[in-house]
Amino acid sequence: MLILILDQISKWWILKVFELPLKGSVELLPFLNFTMVWNKGISMGLITPDGDLGKGLLIVGTILIMGILLVWMRKSESKLEAYALAVVFGGAFGNLLDRFFHGAVVDFVHLHAGGYSFYVFNAADAAISLGVMALLLESFLPEKFVQRLQGSNKSTKTKNEE
Repeated sequence: MLILILDQISKWWILKVFELPLKGSVELLPFLNFTMVWNKGISMGLITPDGDLGKGLLIVGTILIMGILLVWMRKSESKLEAYALAVVFGGAFGNLLDRFFHGAVVDFVHLHAGGYSFYVFNAADAAISLGVMALLLESFLPEKFVQRLQGSNKSTKTKNEE
């Protein structure tokens, strides 16, 4: 819920208080701008659907993915995995609300340095990326390390001990 709330408050502030749609782009630091982008596609503007059918399919697809995340979260035996899934879920929910209420996702954080420019994104996108990275990290960590990270006292049984 925290991810969803932070995401929606940041987008409300950008739209209603800062009024970024009227300004287009504002430099905050030499490497950071607030740049208004209405993202009608998926991650980083990829696969932009045409028409109402495409938008509807994107919304339905997001809802299905969120359902899978909820089931996975409930079955998870790892706290790290459950937290990572919750972060991804919160980000997906934030972007889903944008699609439903605005017809597009509100993106505004633009990082750039020298000739390099990263995609414009928002707090929900960052949460999804961090959650996926945590899931990948957790999948590669040795089981004993994950247990230690979670404060578990369980020992891993070998086949000979069973």
